[in-house]
Amino acid sequence: MRALVERSREAAMSYEVVQVLSDAPAAPGLALARDLGVAARTLTPSQSSDRGALEREMAAAIDSCAPALIVLAGFMRILSADFVARYAGRILNIHPSLLPKFPGLHTHRRALEAHEAQTGATVHFVTAELDGGPAIIQASVKVQPGDDAESLAARVQVLEHRIYPTAVHWYCAGRLHYRRGRAWLDGAALSSPVQYAGLEASEDR
Repeated sequence: MRALVERSREAAMSYEVVQVLSDAPAAPGLALARDLGVAARTLTPSQSSDRGALEREMAAAIDSCAPALIVLAGFMRILSADFVARYAGRILNIHPSLLPKFPGLHTHRRALEAHEAQTGATVHFVTAELDGGPAIIQASVKVQPGDDAESLAARVQVLEHRIYPTAVHWYCAGRLHYRRGRAWLDGAALSSPVQYAGLEASEDR
């Protein structure tokens, strides 16, 4: 969330973070958002078992500021199909693996247990399928000898802070769209996610 807000203030970026919502009253991101000058609001406490009530409250908060895009950052609840349909094509998520590998939780541990040579992060559109929406952009890191889940997570997070603002910028600049179940960038359907290393190389030329 900090990276998204801070990058939004760069001259080249096309988006503004207008509100931060959390279902965890003690979430450090709420205070951080306010320190950064962004409105922040706590939703129904996370111990509530009534997902419908939480989603209604969340939808009301979202609709009150009418954002172009909803960006999930550390939001660990699974959204219902009805909620996703309400904002179809307008929700992004970032997942700490090279999807479709390792959807769900404990991604770094699972990558290590599978002896993966590399792992990374993926920004994708949110659909009713958990971590199954169309992938937009990925960034990769090599798994190093001696890596554990914590060291791997730290290196992946550096890349998350780069690719997530990039995808949000693309969307708010009108370059990125969700159509017919696919991600489209600059008028073409993505057959595979943009690779951040390749993107860096093209920007350097």
